[in-house]
Amino acid sequence: MQFKTLLCALVLTVLPTLSVAMGCERGKHTVASCDAGQTWDDATQSCVDAVSS
Repeated sequence: MQFKTLLCALVLTVLPTLSVAMGCERGKHTVASCDAGQTWDDATQSCVDAVSS
């Protein structure tokens, strides 16, 4: 009984920590969308005016 309680406590402590760590990428930000006439530039990490040819 005591072993099961300790195991459950360990699992409930470790799993949330792992899920947060796997979903976090430092320095990686995504943009949902840029304004009309703009595109996302990975080099500057911002929206820039789109070049038309």
